[in-house]
Amino acid sequence: MIAQPHDPLHLSGGRLSDFVPGNDRKFVVALARGLEVLRVFAPSDGLLGNQEISARTGLPKATVTRLTYTLTLLGYLSHIERLGKYQLAPAALALGYATLANMRIRQIARPHMQALANYSGGSVALGSRDRLNVLYVEHCHAKSAVMLRLDLGSRIPIATTAMGRALMAAVPEKEREFLMRHIARREGKAWPKVRGGIERAVKDLVARGFTLSVGDWQRDVAAVGAVLIPPDGSGLFAFNCGAPAFHFSRARLEADIGPRLVNMVRNIEAELGGR
Repeated sequence: MIAQPHDPLHLSGGRLSDFVPGNDRKFVVALARGLEVLRVFAPSDGLLGNQEISARTGLPKATVTRLTYTLTLLGYLSHIERLGKYQLAPAALALGYATLANMRIRQIARPHMQALANYSGGSVALGSRDRLNVLYVEHCHAKSAVMLRLDLGSRIPIATTAMGRALMAAVPEKEREFLMRHIARREGKAWPKVRGGIERAVKDLVARGFTLSVGDWQRDVAAVGAVLIPPDGSGLFAFNCGAPAFHFSRARLEADIGPRLVNMVRNIEAELGGR
């Protein structure tokens, strides 16, 4: 079973201050901070206290206390008084559900994803960029698959996963340089190796249409990734097909699973353009 990282920066994908302009007069800081509190709750979390939320957001505890109080009154958080902690409430769920329900690509992609998952014996996911992470918005797996501990709403790093690298390789060069500067700060001493993986992904996406991650994110996970740009301009999406490394050899990923993933993406792209 594969655990997700617990480092707050990896969970959130980076601090708010890294991704917003500091001198934009139209930017509402209080609103941004409130949303930042909501986004720190990961699928693997149960309850979080103000101190934990403060550590993950980088916001002062006094500010977090006011924000959690307000979000509780609005119905986005539930306060478990006995424990002094919070969890996401139905109002927050409604926002996420409305987003997923109106994401047309999910409905079109799912049967194709399930077919590839059944064939490969692994799992297939659809995601989009969330700062320095990729957020799963759909996920399918074969009944016989050796499961990874990932599902809808999971976040994985953009720099070391096949899906994330596909997104990195597909964005405009200026955006990729911006992301790489922030990833470099987050990765520290590991950055030269991580940068090499991203640079290989750029070449692989051009040459083969898919990217690879074999033990780069977690040593026992192997996957391929590919991108799709919907014709309606709704953003950049990526797909992956992955499994524990003992199930997917590099040779099989390159000769079989990768090309099949690219073909799946082209079929989904054609259906999106025809509706």
